[in-house]
Amino acid sequence: MRVSTASALTAGAFATLASAGENYLGFNSGATKTDNSAKFKSDFMAEFTTAQGLKGAPGKFDSVRLYTNIQAYSKNDPIEAFEAAVETKTKLLLGLWTSGTDNIDNEMAALKTGLQKYGKDLADLIIGVSIGSEDLYRVSVTGLKNDPTGVGAGPDVIVNFIKEFKSNFANTAISSVPVGHVDTWDSWTNGTNKAVIDAVDWLGVDEYPYYENGKDNTIQNAGSLFDKAYDATIAAAGGKPVWVTETGYPYTGIKWGDAVASVENAESYWQEVGCRRLFNKTPTFWYNLRDSNGANKQSFAITNNLSTTPRFNLTCERTDTPTSSSSSSPSSTSTSGSSSATGSVSPTPSGTGSGSGSGSGSGSGSGSGSGSGSGSGSGSDSGSGSPTSSGGASPTNSNVPGSGAASLTMMSATFFVALAGAAVALL
Repeated sequence: MRVSTASALTAGAFATLASAGENYLGFNSGATKTDNSAKFKSDFMAEFTTAQGLKGAPGKFDSVRLYTNIQAYSKNDPIEAFEAAVETKTKLLLGLWTSGTDNIDNEMAALKTGLQKYGKDLADLIIGVSIGSEDLYRVSVTGLKNDPTGVGAGPDVIVNFIKEFKSNFANTAISSVPVGHVDTWDSWTNGTNKAVIDAVDWLGVDEYPYYENGKDNTIQNAGSLFDKAYDATIAAAGGKPVWVTETGYPYTGIKWGDAVASVENAESYWQEVGCRRLFNKTPTFWYNLRDSNGANKQSFAITNNLSTTPRFNLTCERTDTPTSSSSSSPSSTSTSGSSSATGSVSPTPSGTGSGSGSGSGSGSGSGSGSGSGSGSGSGSDSGSGSPTSSGGASPTNSNVPGSGAASLTMMSATFFVALAGAAVALL
């Protein structure tokens, strides 16, 4: 249903959000498939339907994190995930791609068009907006060590984009939606990035113990490695909510340090980190429902071909009290963690262009964007990155991210930019 711009974007027209205190359960969804082809409404519908019908799940996975508002391979058309979300009542954590570009005009244009087209039906599903994804990590010492070609953005750039977004949507139906930024835990604990913490309403953290090589990252230590990184982020947040925007464990792939990818270990991680620490305790977006990163050397999908019967038992057996403090729900304040963070992270540039893109940093993450592929990233020595980010530029001059970890995505995006002369579409 189409509505007028005035009715959809007028201040307070339909300012309603999903319950501020709700602890969302969801997955990440990129804009492209493993072969870098674009996802369309039917693809998103299949994902959202499967997520809500997973057998044995510890709750209803009816939320999704996107990496861009732009439909793959378009300049600024709204991503077709919007329509799929409206039809399946899937809550949306939106993402705007901010690396390697001097503006977010196309990202904002795509979102405004979506609000004009779907009105209150879409606005009511938006639970948060992330300005960027792992941008700070990719330009950090660790990020550049893992991927010298990585493209990210510094804190000043992110802060300016946050202010610009809030200004542009101040008098719209989503004016009260909390705005945040997603990055790696050691980016949040790096004091040079504090301006971003001051500017956001919530912090999103991507953490993959699997990639914490050099830290005895066996599956037996995965829970404690996650807790240290998560608690360090909470401590750095200054009382602001911390959402877990990416975490997961591969069921197949190469050995990473002492970490071994297997279905058994993926299930163990689900129980130890998901059930014990996260599910129904803090907004959580697991990585991932299905693989979107063809270049990644690890596979994280908990389903095969989007079957509602998962690869392993999702029923929670580990529901004991977390050993360390947990982050607050979106409307509450976080408690400070007990552990300290290590490693410093700074932003790295990622795709440029007028289009939008999204990606994830140090080896993890999933992104969605207009025409972005997915690439495999590598974990950082300090464990700041997420496993897979996908990128790849869109032939239609849009920097949009795909889905998946970070490093490879960036490389594929850069390649497309040089080849097509279009803006980089990363994720």
